Amino acid sequence: MKFRALICGLLLHMLLISVAPALAQTTASIAGNDLENPAFDYDQALAVSQAAIGKIVSDVEFTSADGRRMTLGDLRGKPLVLSMVYTSCYQICPMTTRFLSGVVDKARAALGEDSFAVAVVGFDVEVDNPAAMQYFANKQGISDKGWQVLSASSGALEALAGDIGFQYFPSSNGFDHLIQATVIDAEGRVYRQVYGQVFDTPLLVDPLIELVLGRSPPEQPLLDNLVSRIKLFCTTYDPVRDGYYFDYSLFIGMLIGGSIIVFTTVVVVRELRNGRA
Repeated sequence: MKFRALICGLLLHMLLISVAPALAQTTASIAGNDLENPAFDYDQALAVSQAAIGKIVSDVEFTSADGRRMTLGDLRGKPLVLSMVYTSCYQICPMTTRFLSGVVDKARAALGEDSFAVAVVGFDVEVDNPAAMQYFANKQGISDKGWQVLSASSGALEALAGDIGFQYFPSSNGFDHLIQATVIDAEGRVYRQVYGQVFDTPLLVDPLIELVLGRSPPEQPLLDNLVSRIKLFCTTYDPVRDGYYFDYSLFIGMLIGGSIIVFTTVVVVRELRNGRA
């Protein structure tokens, strides 16, 4: 019995010795593919993304989830938040989209429902057709939020990715890419890049506040322009509840300060007139 166990142990040991090098090589190869894609360099991708700030985004054509043809030009006239995803991603893209949705809700609560647009573009052109994009939108809870969920041809996607500085490379896990949301101004120019699956709320909302409230169109009446300026100055971020509110104390302080200035001016002018008399 002991002899049989000794023989079995010896055979098992020989088997492990023979397969260990191949197993180690296979494991290393898989780990290397999963953890590092030689084509993707984070620092270089970040530099390309930042270099896109200030560029005009081409008026490329998309197909919406309901089959309509549309272009980025259809979304101009107000700021746009643009997010790039691929629908076969089962963790990162869904998590990023759901978090982005929460931040967008906070921005709309502060600025108004129609103050800016949001678009999600699928960059895996072989998979991200309108049906796949609609399924993705339903799963992430954004299908009823007024977001544009878009598919693109390879040519349109290449132009868009180049304009916004978005790089992506096939990998064993799907794609390696920089996680970014691009803020585009009303004229179609890249205004800000926001990075990460999660990020501080002001990183996205503050640029939108600047664009929505700080850049009034020339035809806006003087009173509306003044109201926008006051809202820009008095809209404040509360880190405790992670939201924005209109700080009435600042507004009241401005009124009191303005009243003091007006009153002082009136008194000085009156005294000057009395002195001359």
